[in-house]
Amino acid sequence: MSTGNGSADPQTTTARAVAAATEAARELGVEVTEPRVLYEAFSVVVHLAPAPLVARVPTVLPAVPSWNLDLLTARQRNELDVTAWLAEQGVPVAGPSSLVPREPVRGDGFSITYWRYLTPLPDLEPDYAPKPEAVAELHAHLRGYPGDLPFLTTFTEFVPEALRVLESRPDLLRPEDVDRARREWAVLAPVVGSRERFEAEFPGVDLQPVHGDAPSYNLIRAEEGTVYADFELVSIGPRERDMALTGEEAVAAYDVAAARHGLRPLDRRVLAVVENLGMLEAVSSLALVDQLPLLAEALPPMVEQWRSSEFAGGLGRHSD
Repeated sequence: MSTGNGSADPQTTTARAVAAATEAARELGVEVTEPRVLYEAFSVVVHLAPAPLVARVPTVLPAVPSWNLDLLTARQRNELDVTAWLAEQGVPVAGPSSLVPREPVRGDGFSITYWRYLTPLPDLEPDYAPKPEAVAELHAHLRGYPGDLPFLTTFTEFVPEALRVLESRPDLLRPEDVDRARREWAVLAPVVGSRERFEAEFPGVDLQPVHGDAPSYNLIRAEEGTVYADFELVSIGPRERDMALTGEEAVAAYDVAAARHGLRPLDRRVLAVVENLGMLEAVSSLALVDQLPLLAEALPPMVEQWRSSEFAGGLGRHSD
């Protein structure tokens, strides 16, 4: 599976991403003399110094027929719009930069977004503990978002075709695992692929804008304060999606915080299903190992957890 941007060499891809982000920023009138990579994994994140401007360039993209740059750009517009709206409401968020138009920019096969630079705190120890109270507060803010968002599209856009890739890669995922994943997806896809089917399956479970990518961990601590970040997968969905795989203690703490904001407690049946979806998405991400080799070490523990989990999060059992 090749990269979505045409290069299989991570170093070459990073260099291209930095050059594309720099050139596009200069064309927008920003002085850039010292671009510096801050982070790279699924995206290359670049501080375009001396400007207080950060570029994020997605580089690890599914090379499957359903995926194209227009789809990525649509996601990026949603992220820019949601974070800009949150910032207008006074919510601490890593928002778009005011130095350039609030719009993804194309360059050298990439789709680039630009963000406000946040000053990192020196010698800060990583904090990987869940922050359920912060997630509940974010959900309370997001309920008011007035724009249109898709319904849980990140699963349907990626999982089925990634599993097709893995059918021919037993070095990445055992055939019996691929078989289970495909059978699970057959149970889950009709429900997560349709808002109407989801609401029929889970009556009374309200849907709203959700972060989509573990907001409990996507908090940036900077000199400007602690802010919510990385809304790349923002969509309409159940709030359970944002608390998946955080553990029962974090879920209980979320319920207490949610009550303070007038939100219902998490539905454990929905939580089991979205946790299975999250694991299935991680298993499917093995199809991206050639682009991002670190996944070969990062994903096996999740694969083991998935193997021991209840099939389809119990959805098939409840549907009998």
